[in-house]
Amino acid sequence: MEIKTQIEKAKKGDQTAFTFLLNHYWNEVYGFMLKRTENETNAEDITIETFSKAFDKIETYSFEFQFNTWLISIAKNVHIDLLRKKKSSLFIELTDREDQKAYNIADTTLTAEDELIREQNLSRLLRYIKELKPHYQEVIQLRYFQEMTYQEIANTINEPLSSVKVKLLRAKKLLAEIITSKR
Repeated sequence: MEIKTQIEKAKKGDQTAFTFLLNHYWNEVYGFMLKRTENETNAEDITIETFSKAFDKIETYSFEFQFNTWLISIAKNVHIDLLRKKKSSLFIELTDREDQKAYNIADTTLTAEDELIREQNLSRLLRYIKELKPHYQEVIQLRYFQEMTYQEIANTINEPLSSVKVKLLRAKKLLAEIITSKR
């Protein structure tokens, strides 16, 4: 009954309902995709895209189906689309910008600036953020350190607005889990 209430609220645009649904169903969708893809990164990307699409189209959801079944069918379609894209782009040349992304791997070693900041409360937070996957670090950095709007972030990372919102929700949840586990 609570799920139905949360879905109704989400259909009206209630952000806390979206957060509840994301938290409630994340592990189920992610676990399903992890079994299918056998790759954590792909499973996570597909799960983010699934929730993004689901939240964009939540008004089309019908209560005659289970919500998790609806999410899983969206995830299957996202996965099929991903496989089609990979197959069609197998022999496409990478642009310099795309090629550069491969070299932008997060460096977890502390810089001199990090050492100075370490003495303050912010240093702990920065270390926790560095434990996140790079794409979560990026959205946290853009939103909270560069103070960009959701739309500006979407434009910067070239992703749909709904995907940015889902990534930020997930990044905040994972960051909270890291902080809690370190106490």
